[in-house]
Amino acid sequence: MTTETPTLTRAAWPGTWPGEPPRRPPRRRRRATARVRSVLKHAALITTALLMLYPVLWMVVSSLRPGDEIFREPGLLLSHVDAGNYPAGWTALSHPFGHYLLNSAVVVLGAIVGNLVSCSMAAYAFARLEFRGRKVLFTIMLMTIMLPIHVVIVPQYVMFSQIGWVNTFLPLIVPKMLATDAFFVFLMVQFIRGIPRELDDAARIDGCGRAGIFLRVILPLMVPALATTAIFTFIWTWNDFYSQLIFLTDPDMYTVPVALRSFVDATTGTSWGAMFAMSVVSLLPVFLAFLIGQRFLVRGIATTGIK
Repeated sequence: MTTETPTLTRAAWPGTWPGEPPRRPPRRRRRATARVRSVLKHAALITTALLMLYPVLWMVVSSLRPGDEIFREPGLLLSHVDAGNYPAGWTALSHPFGHYLLNSAVVVLGAIVGNLVSCSMAAYAFARLEFRGRKVLFTIMLMTIMLPIHVVIVPQYVMFSQIGWVNTFLPLIVPKMLATDAFFVFLMVQFIRGIPRELDDAARIDGCGRAGIFLRVILPLMVPALATTAIFTFIWTWNDFYSQLIFLTDPDMYTVPVALRSFVDATTGTSWGAMFAMSVVSLLPVFLAFLIGQRFLVRGIATTGIK
């Protein structure tokens, strides 16, 4: 009597057949899992964004409330809209608020022009020119990034006071024309290093000197880095409070950050509604600058690497 050994077939084998790759879940299940992960990720991002934007949203909502309801109702829902804080804040100080916006615009424009001209020239020198002590000077320039402004503000004030520049815009503009913002110099140096040197050689064969290569070859290719420098300079200078508070003590010379500080008065009380309204007005130029230059900003950062 013979006993036959039963033969297992692929249909009767539980699990994965020997030598076969592991089974993947059905396509519908994979799609459902990916969809759930995407929903959870976007929900987390939206929640984080709302937490970060809550102070700004609260300030905008508070600017539309009467002064006695600002801290009594800390939520974001408005029982009724009161836009009276905007005309009140516009005329609350010794000058209309447009006067301080104009002062800030002058300082910002001078800082942008100074940084674009001086930092691009310094970056070209460090990236392309060969001179003695270049690496040492570049290292010293990078070390200045680690110096906080509080270390140098006192010597600067003494120096500018002795030459009669206090209560003028010169201490806020002239240093920008001397490539004092090492971060932007470093940013442009890294960008220029990514430009092939063969372009310089071709321009030199056509008769261009150092200045011609910089103006006709390097500078047109640096538009993303220049746009990034302009946007960051605009935002940082527009929001700068400490330096402008030190050098501008005359109310006629106040810029927007210092003028907003004038709304806070420990003796007569603070006009919170007017201050929040003018804070919203002061944020609009920054928002528009970032919105318009976002494409150049992203491209400038993305194309600037550490080489």
